[in-house]
Amino acid sequence: MNYLWRSEALYRAMGGRPLGNHLPEGITGISIDTRSLKPGEAFFAIKGDIHDGHDFATSAVKAGAGLLVVSEQKLPALGRIAAPLIVVPDVLRGLEALGVAARARSRARVIAVTGSAGKTTTKEALRLGLSACGKVHASDKSFNNHWGVPLTLARMPEDTDFAVFEIGMNHPDEIRPLVKMVRPHIAMATLIAAAHLGHFSSLEEIADAKAEIFEGVEKGGHALINRDDAMWKRLDTAARQAGLQHVWSFGEHQRATFRLVDWVQDYAGAEIVAKMAGKEFPVRIGAPGRHMVQNAIAVLGASYLSGADVTKVASALARLQPEAGRGRRHLLSHPQGGEFLLIDESYNANPASMRAALDLLRVAPISEGGRRIAILGDMLELGEHSRELHADLKDPLLTAGTDLSFLTGSEMSALAAQLPPGACAHFANVAELIPAVIDTVSPGDVVVVKSSNGIGFSKLVAALLQQFPAAPTADPTQIEA
Repeated sequence: MNYLWRSEALYRAMGGRPLGNHLPEGITGISIDTRSLKPGEAFFAIKGDIHDGHDFATSAVKAGAGLLVVSEQKLPALGRIAAPLIVVPDVLRGLEALGVAARARSRARVIAVTGSAGKTTTKEALRLGLSACGKVHASDKSFNNHWGVPLTLARMPEDTDFAVFEIGMNHPDEIRPLVKMVRPHIAMATLIAAAHLGHFSSLEEIADAKAEIFEGVEKGGHALINRDDAMWKRLDTAARQAGLQHVWSFGEHQRATFRLVDWVQDYAGAEIVAKMAGKEFPVRIGAPGRHMVQNAIAVLGASYLSGADVTKVASALARLQPEAGRGRRHLLSHPQGGEFLLIDESYNANPASMRAALDLLRVAPISEGGRRIAILGDMLELGEHSRELHADLKDPLLTAGTDLSFLTGSEMSALAAQLPPGACAHFANVAELIPAVIDTVSPGDVVVVKSSNGIGFSKLVAALLQQFPAAPTADPTQIEA
């Protein structure tokens, strides 16, 4: 049996004690959610903001958990559990300790990614590219917070060749303890943008919080920074003050270490020329958008610094596809005949990613009689700057050649007030929005859906996918121009 952890190593790493039935020889995985738990995995009963994992102990046993990791304090309330237990003072602290142990035993080249936009996309592109060069372990979904990072660490197999961690934050001092667990060889900052401004007073403060990622880099390691970012110099200085001697950059800037020399976008992706180490690499990227091109240059740079075969990584990027909620395309059949294209950007939003999504709408070809439709929802956590930043979307919205806009949420009313009469429809919530969109879309349309995750636009996407079946081609790159 190929175990992720031997049980004895598991409880020793956490400073726990075994209790109850005889522990299995080992566990095949780690879960904190009984809905996705697989037989033979260890269930960690973490107490979250809403749910306490200890309340699901019986469900974990029924799902086939090999063992349960529980809190000493909660033990009396659990009663008799028909599964072996490892008892620890605090389950989350135990998971953190296990993550630290996983990092200590690993010989992988470790990359950590942060930024206001592009973290998950870049992480997934690294997963894809580096898989051509060895065994890759990477964060699941957007597991980038105080429990997601240690969970990803603890799940890292001992024989991993490359490990990629996404590290996020919305307050100062969040990245610092996480990156000191991850101990990356390469720390990357994708882009600093006006996200979480409700918790910060300026972009400079956001940059300083993101720069905490450099404090955990291994001795002799590297920083990789977006040279086209207005905060580049501030991040460069922070990396050097953190003691890093190897600070590199990526982007279109003439002085970028890993430079985008040229690029041509088409509907399905882009052809780019990247220059690094004195050589030019032609690269095909299987996803469109300037932001995807920037992310790809970052991926090539990080791969080079990690010692991977950049030629193999570049070839793999041709298979890059946007993730669900992050630019994934759906070509859907319409009952009137023909198809329309849905671009799903529903996972999250800030001013920079809004502009990127509208640029995708701008370059998307439309069939004769089709329209460009933008469906935009509130960008959250922008604080006192919120209404101004929403109103500022007027120019990119009009530049995209948008024929019709559906705006949702109280903050989007600021943008609605900037648009010509009849150019948009404003809705209070997603429940009101959904029937209006379903009644409006027509064959040939291109529809982009973008908002912060908390607005619930994933429900709109689900409703559209339920109402309109996938087109027979099932290939959104084949829509006629």
